[in-house]
This record gives sequence, structure tokens and C-alpha cells, in this order.
Amino acid sequence: MLKALLLPMLCGCVLLMDAPVEADDKPDCKNAQTQADMNICAQKGFDTADKALNVQYLLTRKAAKARDADNESIPDQQGADAALVKGQRAWIAYRDAHCDAFAYQVHGGSLEMEFGLECLADLTKKRTAELRILEDGFRN
Repeated sequence: MLKALLLPMLCGCVLLMDAPVEADDKPDCKNAQTQADMNICAQKGFDTADKALNVQYLLTRKAAKARDADNESIPDQQGADAALVKGQRAWIAYRDAHCDAFAYQVHGGSLEMEFGLECLADLTKKRTAELRILEDGFRN
């Protein structure tokens, strides 16, 4: 009888030890070993890049609006902010579509999510640098 009770309890403990990692556990992104950890790290990389982009975009918009205000009396010198917004919207559509296509290199495989997220992070970092240059141009 005791064996009949212990066996399920022991199996349950083994199953718990093999259970998926809790959300609070953070993978070592410098040494990610599983595809799940690599995906989590790729998501973190994109999230970090996206936050930096959003901060830079607000700074660039502020500079574009200031340029428009400085040139208020010259109608053909207006529109920096509107052009920036239009360009950013087009860039987001490009980035998302390009990275979808990029991930198709490994479509259906375990690397698809990681490829897509790393592409998003890479293009987002590049766009942040472009926006920084644009901000400088608006201020000069």
C-alpha cells in the first residue's frame, strides 16, 4: 500500500523538477542554452532597442517641432514634424514586413522567432541612430 502511494508522489516530484521555468526565472542571456531562453533573450533585446527608439523618436519630434516653430513665418520651410511622422510610420511598416520575410529563412523551425526578433532589434537600433542624426540636423 505504501509503495502504491509513494510511486505517484515520487513521479510527481520528478515531473515538477522537469517543469518549465517560471516567468520569474531569468535566463543568462550571455550564455543561453535552450531555444526558449534564446527566444526570451531575443525578446529582451528587441524590447530594449524599442524603448531606446521611442525615447529618441520623442527627442527627434521635439527638434522637428522646434524647427517648424522657428520657421513659422516661412511657409515653404514648414513640415519637418509631419515628414518625420510619415517617415516613421513607413519605416515601421518596412521593418515589420522585412523581418517577417527575414524569419522565413527558417520558417516553421525553432529558430524562426529568434531570427525575427533579432532582425527587429537590429533594424530598430539602426533606426535609433538615424533618428539621432536627424535630430542633430533639425537643431542645426
